[in-house]
Amino acid sequence: VETFPSIVIGPNKSIVPQGSFAEAQAQYLDPDPDAVEALSQSLIDANMGIVAHYYMDVELQGVLTAVKRSNNGLLSNRIGIADSLKMGDLAVTMCQDDGVTAVACLGVDFMSESVSAIMGRNGFGHVPVYRATPAAIGCSLAESAERDSYRAWLTTAKENEDALHIVYINTSLETKAVSTSIAPTITCTSSNVLKTMLQASAQVGPSLKILYGPDTYMGENLVALFDAILLQGWDDARIARDLHPLHNRHTLKTLRDNVNVYPSGNCVVHHMFGSEVVDAVKRNYKDAYVTAHLEVPGEMFQVAMEKSMQDEGVVGSTSDILNFITKKVNEAAQEGGETETRLQFVLGTEAGMVTSIVKSVQDILDATGSNVEAEIIFPVASDAVMGVDDDENMSLVPGVSGGEGCSTAGGCATCPFMKMNDLDALQDVIDMVSRTRNGGSPKDEMTLITHLPPQRLQGRQIGGVDAMDLGTQPILYMREFMKNGALPDELLNKVRRVTSS
Repeated sequence: VETFPSIVIGPNKSIVPQGSFAEAQAQYLDPDPDAVEALSQSLIDANMGIVAHYYMDVELQGVLTAVKRSNNGLLSNRIGIADSLKMGDLAVTMCQDDGVTAVACLGVDFMSESVSAIMGRNGFGHVPVYRATPAAIGCSLAESAERDSYRAWLTTAKENEDALHIVYINTSLETKAVSTSIAPTITCTSSNVLKTMLQASAQVGPSLKILYGPDTYMGENLVALFDAILLQGWDDARIARDLHPLHNRHTLKTLRDNVNVYPSGNCVVHHMFGSEVVDAVKRNYKDAYVTAHLEVPGEMFQVAMEKSMQDEGVVGSTSDILNFITKKVNEAAQEGGETETRLQFVLGTEAGMVTSIVKSVQDILDATGSNVEAEIIFPVASDAVMGVDDDENMSLVPGVSGGEGCSTAGGCATCPFMKMNDLDALQDVIDMVSRTRNGGSPKDEMTLITHLPPQRLQGRQIGGVDAMDLGTQPILYMREFMKNGALPDELLNKVRRVTSS
């Protein structure tokens, strides 16, 4: 790989794709006005809201973004594009402020399940959540925590220790429920996982063993981050100032040594960013900003982490990546005046994020009148494209056998599970909801039932406790931590009772 495909975002809403993969992503950034109008009117007729993940299909995101801006912002609060946790919050807000009577959730199944649970906990359990397809929409990462091997690891790892299980939000409610029945459990996002580890260690002390899963890359990357901080010689004062006020070099070493990472879980998307991609980034993009989701393999994470130490990159969540790109473009736009400047950003996460990035960059350039350009680089491995011998106009197309950026090595630049959500399927669901509101057919009602989230915990008990309560408990613990800045006493007491029981 010499150069990667990219999209250059410039003034006056200029978008220039470079390479076939980028062309495939860019073609839907300026959506069909008829599709925008049709979806807008259908949402009004059905009185629905839509929450969608950042990794959604580019065509779908393009239309959703345009709908938010249409009709003088009438539907701006009815559509939310966010990470998995925020999707639930946005759905609740739609119910509270806009009075929607149904929500479409565009993501994988554990996301619709979580959105429905969060709505239920906020008094909107009567508002149905519909998936775009009746088919199961899986997730390679979430499924890795549903195996017997995960439960066996958790059971063994927590024995005879003050153990806290920190489980990634991108898992099913069933995983959270079963985990809670085995060990004290709190969930986390890629935005707050580092803070959760630091705070838990500070509150419990050096005896705490942190069990992190199921994302192996993320867990190993966090340990690598602790290593890098210690190796770079951060002193106690800097650790207290920039990392956590109750930590120093000694406590950070103890925390690093006490993290036990589940060894067999990863995301098919972030698995894409391996050694070939990293070598090309180092060789050809030395001056570029490098971004990496915490879920990427260690090689890619290492490059972005080293860059981040000099504010030339970022490691974190999808929101962290978006905020970093926005910040850098805004700084250049404020400083550059009429000077032509091009910033390069290597996008070390799923390519579907480009829709939100384009919108943010264009808003900055429109507001400042700057001549800054932002080039978003897709680090797609060479085996993630295939030749087309019989079409002289398409020498390369994304994907192994049309797999949309998927690599024979096992990773994808776009999530094949997320792409099970498409515009036509969404339109069909909204139309069915609209018809049922107007006395539609029993067939529509029966079909919509198949679009509801999985109900694997409905009516179940685990150890005599309602399984839904067990599944939502780790989320509520995280909510309390995010609100108060400290882990709740109830959770801490459970951690400390493990050794005395």
